[in-house]
Amino acid sequence: MPTSESDGSQTATVTTEHTLDTITTAGLFVLYVDTVNMAIGDYLTLRAKVKVRSVGTTRLAYTAKYAGVQGDLVKISIPVASTNEVVFTLEQTAGTGRAYPWEIMSL
Repeated sequence: MPTSESDGSQTATVTTEHTLDTITTAGLFVLYVDTVNMAIGDYLTLRAKVKVRSVGTTRLAYTAKYAGVQGDLVKISIPVASTNEVVFTLEQTAGTGRAYPWEIMSL
């Protein structure tokens, strides 16, 4: 049964990659982001990064990009499994900085 790992609201500073959460427990995780506030001219990038080995470096594993007003308001990442570390980030690359409610679920 899914449980909430963490949640919040990130107000984007344009061109800044904001870390939503760094999870160091083993599990399967999914990021949910509400894009209701996006407008024409806004560009959003969501990322998931993982550490393959405990002694390794955290590296990009998943990227999703969105532009303008969204028809489907809730964005859901692919499930990301890790035994070492998962980092979820949000970056608005253009437009006016918007507030993005988010939640990370543990499956």
